Amino acid sequence: MKAGQTALVTGVTGQVGHYVAEILTRAGLNVVGLVRQSTTGRAGRGAAELPYRPVPGDLLDEYSLLSLLEETRPDYIFNFGAQSFIPASWTQPILTAQYTGLGVVRLMEAVRRAVPHCRVLQAGSSEMFALSGTSPQDESTPLRPRNPYGVAKAFAYHTMLCYRQHYDLFATNAIFYTNESPRRSTEFLFRKVTRAVAEIVAKKREQLSLGNLDTVRDWGFGPEFANVAVQLLCQPAPDDFVVATGQGHTIQQMVERAFALVDLSWRDYVHIDTSLVRSSEPAPLIGNSDKLRRQCGITIALGFEEVLRLILAYDLRREGLRVPFELPDSPYRSYVDA
Repeated sequence: MKAGQTALVTGVTGQVGHYVAEILTRAGLNVVGLVRQSTTGRAGRGAAELPYRPVPGDLLDEYSLLSLLEETRPDYIFNFGAQSFIPASWTQPILTAQYTGLGVVRLMEAVRRAVPHCRVLQAGSSEMFALSGTSPQDESTPLRPRNPYGVAKAFAYHTMLCYRQHYDLFATNAIFYTNESPRRSTEFLFRKVTRAVAEIVAKKREQLSLGNLDTVRDWGFGPEFANVAVQLLCQPAPDDFVVATGQGHTIQQMVERAFALVDLSWRDYVHIDTSLVRSSEPAPLIGNSDKLRRQCGITIALGFEEVLRLILAYDLRREGLRVPFELPDSPYRSYVDA
């Protein structure tokens, strides 16, 4: 990537999309962020402070996408636009399919027509492997989703394959496993736990309600995954890559460790609410990123313990509290340092 080139980031108000925009801006690229009218205020800052130029557009509207690409002529596109909250994919399955699945068709059609030279990265999801029956998963694992979100992501994945093979476009699939950051919403479980632990230490709450504690996840760090996304569009050729730490932990292990880091017993504060248990819990979702390491020389540096310490430290400081444990010695520490 070169200074002065243009990159378009969809889903730029989400965590990984925003970090990608920051990385590209620091590298001297002109970054355009596609935003729907309903999300323009989510970043919480004025447009002049954003690491991208916000432009209105919608993955539901192929004409606005085509017009935008003809106007901006991007060299790179990072597609993080999606309806990504899994419970909402059950209450809004059609909307999820339109944004998360068909939105990729609309985008790639616009690319094919307006900027066929453009390099495109599609953000996939470990939820595509929910019924695969094997763990860990890699690029050869059959896609067998278990919820509308995973189905839409699988459709998008195959769309990228089709446009790569049929039109010879630079279309890369990055299959991102669960990743966390200070920008992650507290409606997602990991941040829900770290925020609750900080508030319990601050004496602002007394209890945390959770569902199934046996679910296994592979948790990485959002800013690191954003850096991987940028590196993948600098590769000589497009391909499909699993992006994961390779470490699986149950929700109970995560909760137990989070409370232990502040010298508390999780059993004193956690309440099991059966209404929060998913009716279709996936198999253990643990990613194998060997191909990413072998082919691209990219190794995921931060694992479960480092990610948990970074996010919990951020939430403790947010409450004005001292951090009672050491933080990992990593450049990514700057994302939570006050």
